[in-house]
Amino acid sequence: MTLQNRQSIAGSGLRSSTQAFLLAAVLTMGSSGTASAHPPEQQAAIDAALGVLDAFMTAFNRRDMSAWAETLNYPHVRFASGGVRVWQDQSAFEAKPPFRALADIGWDHSHWMRRDIVMASPDKVHIATTFERFNAENESIGRYESLYIVTRLNGRWGIQSRSSQAP
Repeated sequence: MTLQNRQSIAGSGLRSSTQAFLLAAVLTMGSSGTASAHPPEQQAAIDAALGVLDAFMTAFNRRDMSAWAETLNYPHVRFASGGVRVWQDQSAFEAKPPFRALADIGWDHSHWMRRDIVMASPDKVHIATTFERFNAENESIGRYESLYIVTRLNGRWGIQSRSSQAP
């Protein structure tokens, strides 16, 4: 629904509480017109993928390399800092923790600020995100756009690839 349509409806002189309720429902659902526009098998994939992103961020903030590595599918690819890095397996990923370098720039923890589903199928979900890094005083030290591709391999969901503007 366009802004012009919303203004037209809002200015049409609603007379009943039912009409007012319906208008409020339409306006809160946004332009898609439905609360969930995904078929059940896609919604299940989206729910699983978002759960993986939650586990990814939780393990990252705990500085738990093993748990963090377990949120990934391999080979895992990261596009960042002007380069491409590929880890063939979990042990290769765990071999070089980034936490000391992050602490050197004042990092203490991160949070998802936005997670938008770009594309979803029963076995793969693309999620455009914004995440923010914070210092120990909970002050922002950086905000970054990124794209995560979460896949189901052999029945297991994990992050296959990520691309970000973060250094």
